[in-house]
This record gives sequence, structure tokens and C-alpha cells, in this order.
Amino acid sequence: MKTTSPLKPKSKRTANLLIALLLVAIGAMWLLKVCSRPTFSSDDAAYAPSGADTIDVAIEYSPLTFYQHADTIGGFDYDLLRAIAREGGLKIKFHPISALTTALDGLRDGRFDIVVADVPTTAELREQFAFTEPAFLDRQVLVQRRDPATHVSSALGLADKKVWVPAESPAVTRLQNLADEIGDTIHIITDSLYGSEQLVILTATGEIDRAVVNERIARAMSRDYPDIDISTGVTFTQFQSWLVRRDEEKLAERIDTLLVRYKATPAYANLHLRYFGEE
Repeated sequence: MKTTSPLKPKSKRTANLLIALLLVAIGAMWLLKVCSRPTFSSDDAAYAPSGADTIDVAIEYSPLTFYQHADTIGGFDYDLLRAIAREGGLKIKFHPISALTTALDGLRDGRFDIVVADVPTTAELREQFAFTEPAFLDRQVLVQRRDPATHVSSALGLADKKVWVPAESPAVTRLQNLADEIGDTIHIITDSLYGSEQLVILTATGEIDRAVVNERIARAMSRDYPDIDISTGVTFTQFQSWLVRRDEEKLAERIDTLLVRYKATPAYANLHLRYFGEE
């Protein structure tokens, strides 16, 4: 008697169908994940003020300031601002940005109320904006690869070299002053599309030779890019604050009060230790 096994081909077809459905589901999940990520857009029209009592905060993507990894959202400034907002009963809305020019332009024309970014407190910026109580201290450093062909051993070695910085970064003024000090030209290339994090990545991958960013950003990223050298300082230690429009004095005072109060708590010390470690 000839026996047949009709279940085998049916099982095979079922298995193939399940595999196909699984692949479709995985693809849909991937598309949903990509589409749900904040966009790195330099299109200013993408942002609009929330109105009412909501405080619109432009916050820069960086491993220190604000980051997203899978379902995790964090960053020292992000966590700090959320903490003081809870304490002060503030209603805030975050607008992730990657280009500093987008944030500062939005602050100037009223689309943002606060800018949280890799920006040290300088006299030049104080002429344009109000600064809050410092969130922490930092300095700017040169980021470069450990490649003898492009490596410089000190800031003096930047004579006739190209250096990339985010557009509107205070590092531009510092590099211009440094060029005067060494009596030679430093070719400063300002990038209006990328922030500090992206410039570090471009340096690490060899797309550009060097960049100037805040040390804490560079230090955090050096864990993932160990071939970069961040040992050369470009500035002294500087205050790192958030920016507010000059006509928003009451908001600045409110933020200052909350920051001063929170910085005196164990919660702030633990937050600082979590992101910066022992110093």
C-alpha cells in the first residue's frame, strides 16, 4: 500500500507562511521605530511655539546633553531640566535639535524659550542672550585622530590647519584669538548642519581631520571611538549654562532659583556622579 503524508507539505507551507509573516512584522517594527525617532532636521519651519504656559526647550543631541537609545531617553541636561521642572511645576516641551544654528535662530524669533546645548558662557554670547545659573563646568578641547600624518601636539600646531566647529559655536572666537596669538592662520570651518557629536564622529571616521568641542562631550564619545585624541585643551574651564532670550528675565530668574536650590541637594550630586563620575 502506498502511503502518503499530506501533513508534510502542508506543514512546510505553514512554516514558510509564518516565516514570511514574521519577516513582514519585523520590517514593520523597524519602519515604526525609524519613523518614530526625532528627526535631525535643520528646517526651522518644523518647530512652532506651543503657547499657553508651555516652555519650549530646544535641546541638542549629544551623549551628555540629550540622547535616545532604543526606548531609553536620557542626558545630564535633559534629566536635570526635567527634575527642576517637576520641583517648580513647570510644563516643558523638548524639541531635539542637531544644529546649534537651528536652536539659536529659534530662540531669537520666539519659537523656543530655552536653548540647552554645548555652549559655554562667553562675553560675546552674553551680548545676545541671557544665561541661566551654570549647570556644570567644562572646557573646549581639540578632537583628532592618533594619526601621525594629521596629529598636532599642541594648540600651537594648528597654524595653517583646518578645524571644524559647529556654526555659531563660541569656539570660533577662541580659535580666531588663538590664530592672533600664534601669528598664523587657522582655517576655521563652521558647520551649520552638524553638532558636536556628529563632528566627533566625522573626525573619528576620517571624514575631517579635527574639530573643537566641549571636553565632556569628547570624553563621553571617546569610549566608543578610542582612536581619537582629546588631550589638547583649547580654552580654560568655562561655565556651561542654558540660554534664554533677554526679554524673558522672569523665566531666567525662575530657572535660576530652581537650579540653585536643586544643585544643593543630594539628588544633583547623584546625577552629576552618574554622568561625570568622580572628579
